[in-house]
Amino acid sequence: MTESSTLGLDGRVAVVTGGARGLGLAIVRKLVSAGAHVYLNYRQDEAAANAAVAELAGLKGTARAVRADIRREPELAELLEAVRADHGGLDLFVHNAGTWRPSTAVGVDLESFRAEQEVTLNPLLFGAPLLAGLMAGRPGRIVAVSSNGAHAVIPGYVGVGVAKAALENLVRYLAVELAGKGIGVNAVSTGMLDKGEQTPNRSMAEFLGRRTPGGRLTRPEDVADVVALLCTDEAAWLQGQVVSVDGGLGLLA
Repeated sequence: MTESSTLGLDGRVAVVTGGARGLGLAIVRKLVSAGAHVYLNYRQDEAAANAAVAELAGLKGTARAVRADIRREPELAELLEAVRADHGGLDLFVHNAGTWRPSTAVGVDLESFRAEQEVTLNPLLFGAPLLAGLMAGRPGRIVAVSSNGAHAVIPGYVGVGVAKAALENLVRYLAVELAGKGIGVNAVSTGMLDKGEQTPNRSMAEFLGRRTPGGRLTRPEDVADVVALLCTDEAAWLQGQVVSVDGGLGLLA
């Protein structure tokens, strides 16, 4: 997508969790370019968050970095209350934050496993009532970022894979319960991303890129484009969907 101005997101108020780097930053950049006022949430790396805000200065919308551990209900509530105080409500909530601590299913590290469930699920479990109130009377959209590890076995990925599978199911439940309030709840899913020089395991990335029907590996910007589409007014009748953003790679046997 090249014309962000056609998205109809001017003036929309958004929160993007895990927005300081990587895919989260690509999503923030897309929404800010489309005219949204975005709260870029981060947990630890203040320098990266401030650098991201500086990088986005001058675009159509605005970006503001807000530190909060969104696994913790009080900190999430404080973040959302700041949005209410500034803007009176919220239009878009994109839950991208995540972590990966490699572990096997046999002999799983339970502390790491629980931590991955918390960061993936808690913000929507705790946040759903708060988000429903903030989005009342507004074109509310909740978009969760999932992974192909929710359905396929990836070595060392059991904690994230189980968390993302639960996340996709939670999206469906929330979609049904929030549809009557005019709030759309959906997810995007993708696999390994081409992050340029920061891409791990370049040989695997190159192999997957050659195998992808679209002719290259998925980039963060590709996923950000689809997230933005799900935030538009035209996406209002989509509910509980998980949209695969992978250039067709997941269609192959």
